[in-house]
This record gives sequence, structure tokens and C-alpha cells, in this order.
Amino acid sequence: MPKGYWVSVYPAIEDPGKLEVYNELAGVAVKAARGRLLAGIGSRVDAHEAGVAERVVLIEFDSFEQAVAARASAAYQEALAELPDGFERDFRVVEGLD
Repeated sequence: MPKGYWVSVYPAIEDPGKLEVYNELAGVAVKAARGRLLAGIGSRVDAHEAGVAERVVLIEFDSFEQAVAARASAAYQEALAELPDGFERDFRVVEGLD
């Protein structure tokens, strides 16, 4: 069964401190869903073409369905409610290859 991945790209973060509550709650939600952080805060980025060398977060789940369910979970919805107003990111749930 193919794994599932959360891929988040943050084009710009004006005040990283405003993400602290979200980061804490999202971490709890991901852990509860048995997700594994593969790349994230503090990871180096070498961006090309239209890419922006800002934060990229990559989280792995045992299956695509597990990744989708984690995104829909009450725990993660609580984390989303803590994102600051006007915050921008590109978030995708992606199915891996077998």
C-alpha cells in the first residue's frame, strides 16, 4: 500500500512566533495519527524555477488514507484554527509510489 505524505510550503512567514501554538497542536495531531516528520522547521532548502527558499514541511504516513484522515481529524482542525489571519501556505496530501 502506498504511503501518504503531507507537503506544506510556506511562501513567506512574516512572524514565525505566531505559528508556535499551531506548531505545537499540529505536532500532537500528527503524532496521534502516527505521522513522521521527515523535513521541516530548520531544514535547508535549495529552491529552483518558481520555488521559494522558505520553510517546507514533509510528513509521512503509512498510507494515503491515513494522511487524509489525519488532515480531517478533530485534533488537526484545532491546530488549523490557530493559524494567524492572512497566513499563506500551499498544503497538499500526496500519495506515494509503491
